[in-house]
Amino acid sequence: MPAERRTPSDATRTRVARAAGDLGAAAVQQMEADHEWYRSLSAENRSWIGLVAQAGISSFLDWFGGDHGKAAVTADVFGTAPRELTRSISLAQTLDLLRTVIAVVEREIADLAAPGEGDLAREAVLRYSREVAFSAAEVYAQAAEARGAWDARLESLVVDAVIRGEADDSMQSRAAALGWGAVTKVVVVVGSTPPGAPTPVITDLHRAARRHGTELLVAIHGPRIICIGGGVTDAPALASALDPHLGDGPLVIGPTVPHLFAAGRSARAAISGHTAAPAWPAAPRPVHADDLLAERALLGDLPARGALVARIIAPLADSAGGTLLETAAAWLDGAEGVEGTARALIVHPNTVRYRLAGITKAVGYDLTDAHDAQTVRTALALHRLGPVARATPRP
Repeated sequence: MPAERRTPSDATRTRVARAAGDLGAAAVQQMEADHEWYRSLSAENRSWIGLVAQAGISSFLDWFGGDHGKAAVTADVFGTAPRELTRSISLAQTLDLLRTVIAVVEREIADLAAPGEGDLAREAVLRYSREVAFSAAEVYAQAAEARGAWDARLESLVVDAVIRGEADDSMQSRAAALGWGAVTKVVVVVGSTPPGAPTPVITDLHRAARRHGTELLVAIHGPRIICIGGGVTDAPALASALDPHLGDGPLVIGPTVPHLFAAGRSARAAISGHTAAPAWPAAPRPVHADDLLAERALLGDLPARGALVARIIAPLADSAGGTLLETAAAWLDGAEGVEGTARALIVHPNTVRYRLAGITKAVGYDLTDAHDAQTVRTALALHRLGPVARATPRP
């Protein structure tokens, strides 16, 4: 059988109770002496911390004079301070304060105890300090859970605003609350939602982004996961870091924009690319939205259509007196290779080869590559159709 636990005598209880005020004052004085960050707090926060310390000592005295066989009730110790205090001091700083207060009480209580009860009093301090530490951890855990739930709601609202292109004051304030007020080099990555619960997926994506050294906002939109990265210096590397936590299917990178309030353009391109990517079965993973311009144009994406004409037709028409555009059209329409294209244009085959190299240099598309050829063919077709009114809604 365990040995019966000793309890302090009435004399020890009385002496300790009378010294409660002095213990609290000594603890506050020690905190000011030991912790520079405590001295830098506002007078209001220092006052709250002093009340918490005094409440802890009073609660200890109540427990010390009661039944030691029962667990110490310490939840009220932190109930004296407002929840906002957890935002002013960190958990590590709270533990520093607890160590200081406990050290002061442990140092003084042996002298306050009746003869022969010094060890008993110190043991009581150690037992009670354990309960206080657990209570502090619980307070911060609850605050973290509440903050995490609130941040998740803000995060979802900001991502939704980006997708809708609503860069208004409310989005600005929400982004600032998430620490995104001054974030630059923003890129949107869109992948498929994996099966299972969404919360672990979002947590894993945030963890992967932190390891990559990137800020991240995430929202799940049905079959898609929208990831907005901030401070991105290497968009493909970010997408590759997120890749293991996303579902099968396309993984599309939107263009990099200067800040969050311009991220709607990147989001629309990435979402459109994610929808259009199945039209290119051999698309790499990840793939840039700009590499899916032809597929996006087939969906009625007017910005993609305009980009195709601007990036392909205009440079070819302006180069070499328009002969590059003529050569591209003859190559794609005839599909007869170098010799057939040379006959159609009435030029030497080497001239065709020279012009094909010029096309690649001018627009970055190689007409001997199947997907590049399809992209230029689509651009030619759209150019021949001419401009259209913006009647199709943007994705």
